Amino acid sequence: MISQELKQKLSEAYDQESINRNKGETQKWKVIERQSFLQTLAQEQKNSLLEIGAGPGKDSLFFARQGMNVQATDLSEEMVKRCQEKGLKAHVMSFDDLMFPAESFHAIWALNCLLHVPKKDLPHILTEIKRTLKPDGLFYMGVYGGIDQEGVWEEDFHEPKRFFSFFKDADLEKLLQNYFRVERFNKIPMPRNDSGPIHFQGVILRN
Repeated sequence: MISQELKQKLSEAYDQESINRNKGETQKWKVIERQSFLQTLAQEQKNSLLEIGAGPGKDSLFFARQGMNVQATDLSEEMVKRCQEKGLKAHVMSFDDLMFPAESFHAIWALNCLLHVPKKDLPHILTEIKRTLKPDGLFYMGVYGGIDQEGVWEEDFHEPKRFFSFFKDADLEKLLQNYFRVERFNKIPMPRNDSGPIHFQGVILRN
């Protein structure tokens, strides 16, 4: 389980940025990843989706507008308010304690949220996600990585400064294979500084 102290700091950091994040435009590469996942879900006639770490709900709104039955969750109360303002079904909830029955969803979407999970805690999170997915369900996990690193990012502009964990590609894939079948592992180059991640890891996993 993720520590309450870490959860509190993340919640405070995102509460303060909810309005700014609600205004910002979605980056083009994220739109492409989102559209690709939707296409896969449509081909397989999967129509229920849970978003964890939904932020202001932009991705949840996209999937809902495409006719999917969407539930959005986030640790931040202010982010959940932004979701609800869009008419989304949204709940304050941590992804280490998903309060849904087993096998509730055809798909789970997690974009840039699981990178806040300490590496020692990620197996528990993956187990909880697996429990919540239907058999043959699809899980999209999008994180920054390509390097082996974890800790508070001292250059972060959020307050409190956020915790991040990054995996090398082979290490992340090996871990995920303990819980899911890897359908796709997409690496998208990112501008980087001397200490940051090399690229974005967009992974589609099957239960």
